[in-house]
Amino acid sequence: MSVFDDPGHFGRLWADTYDLPSGLPDPALAVEFLAEKSGGGRVLELAIGTGRVALPLAARGVTVEGVEASPEMVAKLRAKPGGADLPVAIGDMADVPVNGPYAMAYLIFNTLFNLVREQRQADCFRNVARVLAPGGAFVVETYVPNAADFDRDEQVQPYSITEDSVRIRLHRYDRAAQTFLRQTVTFNNAGVHLHPFAMRYMWPEQIDEMAGRAGFHLAERYADWDRTPFGSDSTSHISVYRVG
Repeated sequence: MSVFDDPGHFGRLWADTYDLPSGLPDPALAVEFLAEKSGGGRVLELAIGTGRVALPLAARGVTVEGVEASPEMVAKLRAKPGGADLPVAIGDMADVPVNGPYAMAYLIFNTLFNLVREQRQADCFRNVARVLAPGGAFVVETYVPNAADFDRDEQVQPYSITEDSVRIRLHRYDRAAQTFLRQTVTFNNAGVHLHPFAMRYMWPEQIDEMAGRAGFHLAERYADWDRTPFGSDSTSHISVYRVG
């Protein structure tokens, strides 16, 4: 199955290394923000992964459930303290295969873009709206694409070079479809190893339009979890959509 159509691809590829130090952001500020927006109600994390956000949020007393396409990721979650107690549905997050109502759902760390077909992104918004309580919140975090970066990304990028291995990274953009395929290639004594990854990016106003078609309106938008005001030079956004 193509990486463009396999919802469990990311988890199978990265489950074993996802929690290692890798430049992933500290989830503490996200947890603080989400705990407040939950209003103490039942919440749903789409692409719950290894529980980096869900577990500390649950430790705050929030009732957290999850959806995850990768059983490998869920196994890592279950092995952590408290991980066995979180209800997790195995399935495609675009289908939102759970029953509501939830006070809040959230999809953060650019994960909306892991749905690499426009229709599946739209399905996700529609199905989240289906399981939210009236007035419920959908919190979405993504980066803001910068078209100036595309040409640079399409150049061969040395990622690591040692005496025993070389790792390079390459991108191929489809600007009309707003997708890219990234290939990380490792050469070592054991051979050539491919780690493909794909995304479909959107600008904030496009996400707003998609959310609107699903019955949401934009209630709040910030540049980061510290609630810095969002502006034309912001490189990311945290958007809170309300249903109804």
